[in-house]
Amino acid sequence: MNMVKSLNSMLVNARDFPYVALLDVIQEKMSKWWNDRRIVAMAITTPLTPSRESEFRSRFAQSNGRHTSQLNPVTYHVKGGELEGVVDIFNKMCTCKEFDINKLPCVHAVAAAHHAQVSVYSLVSPYYTKEYYVLAYSETIYPVGSQSQWDVPNEVAARVVLPREVKDKKKGRPKTSRFPSVGEFRK
Repeated sequence: MNMVKSLNSMLVNARDFPYVALLDVIQEKMSKWWNDRRIVAMAITTPLTPSRESEFRSRFAQSNGRHTSQLNPVTYHVKGGELEGVVDIFNKMCTCKEFDINKLPCVHAVAAAHHAQVSVYSLVSPYYTKEYYVLAYSETIYPVGSQSQWDVPNEVAARVVLPREVKDKKKGRPKTSRFPSVGEFRK
């Protein structure tokens, strides 16, 4: 489920609330999600996030039995499996491009690191680490508070905001389905 559908389903009962109340519902839900993720992140016992650790272990298992030869101090040729690869450990690149794009060592990079006696965790992007995961959810989302507690600058308070102009409603039942985008066809 994508983020928009998730938010829409969360707000189905709050859509008719006034704007301030709707924002309070969003803030409360986001605070709960943020705190839940913070608790999960702090409980992680592995160096990487759970999904990346699982993927990493799978690649480690697949790298066993691959023939690795050293081409120069930082470059290795890895054979075996469907695709062979040339890995540059220093620049964190592989000819299969998986390592380059995902910044998580591919099967070839894991085999090369093992052969070079380099920690495979040192090749992983820091964005996949527990520390970054915890840091992403370290801040707290606080409630806005009641309007009487707001500190509104005078220039903002002096602005007059008028409601938008209301056009005459069309007769008949309102349209519920959306119009297809450019290049999109109805089924």
